[in-house]
Amino acid sequence: MLRKIRILMAKVGLDGHDVGARVVARGLLEAGMEVVYTGIRRTPEQIARIAVDEDVDVVGISSLSGAHGVLVPKVRALLNEAGASDIKMIVGGVIPQEDIPDLLAIGVSKVFLSGTSVAEIAEYIQAEIDLGTEASL
Repeated sequence: MLRKIRILMAKVGLDGHDVGARVVARGLLEAGMEVVYTGIRRTPEQIARIAVDEDVDVVGISSLSGAHGVLVPKVRALLNEAGASDIKMIVGGVIPQEDIPDLLAIGVSKVFLSGTSVAEIAEYIQAEIDLGTEASL
């Protein structure tokens, strides 16, 4: 039996708007993934620690505040420093088109803009995460 893909959905910084993140988290649960939701106003350090502690495959960050250019690279760097460079990062929310190349350059694997369907996000994650053939217990 294959294990489920594990996702950490996070709101980093002072961004307190989490409806979109909760909708995506629920949709990923319905798509058969395990989802850990951090709640709002988490620091990059908290997100990296939770991601490592929970042994997630993907960190999804929802950003509506405009702080993604500073906070997302910090999360990626902390994951790398913790030996978790294999954890994929995706970012969604209100992200200007001109910021996408910078996010991809620091190691974000995909940026989803507002209006992206949850089905598209789930399909992307399922295509990107290879769980192998059998889960080890």
